[in-house]
Amino acid sequence: MFLSASVPLPTRNPTYFATVDVLAIRDAVRALAIAVAEQEAELVFGGHPAITPMIRLQVTQTGARVGDHFVLFQSRFFTSTFPRDNASFERVELVDAVPNDRNASLLRLREAMFAKPFDIGIFIGGMEGVEDEYEMFLQRHPAARVFPVASTGAAAAELFDRDPDLQREHPELRDEISYLTLMRGLIGPSLSPTYTLSGPSI
Repeated sequence: MFLSASVPLPTRNPTYFATVDVLAIRDAVRALAIAVAEQEAELVFGGHPAITPMIRLQVTQTGARVGDHFVLFQSRFFTSTFPRDNASFERVELVDAVPNDRNASLLRLREAMFAKPFDIGIFIGGMEGVEDEYEMFLQRHPAARVFPVASTGAAAAELFDRDPDLQREHPELRDEISYLTLMRGLIGPSLSPTYTLSGPSI
């Protein structure tokens, strides 16, 4: 499965910052890490200085084997600002930068991530990058299920509010604030048998 998440900054688009719930983002990301380990799934995500430490902390606390379940993608464009937590991940995919071009480097990173097969996309909080990744994910994986966690606010709430089908079929994306319950409910029924035993990005 794929995770796109970030914490909006007050210096960026105020629309995202006005609705963000930072504690909900933290709780949702950490609950997702637990559910991934429980389901013996594989989670792919792009390195982000706010999100990577949340996942690393939860993985450390649960004692899960990082390399079995988590794949971190990172663009070399951000080498000077890599989170120290990157060292905790055994599977780090470094994608070459486009020299002196942040946007082109991010596009190359996302194309590399989305070349993998996915059953599910989870979108938490975020800014423009989360919205961009949502659209790219849908284009490249039209059969995958997408879940913007609206209760975390920001870009995820914007995406949820634009989709009447999601609002009708998955009201829990806005209403459920027990995030471990939410993630278990979303992941369990959605994964292909390949990933199941018995049960930003910028």
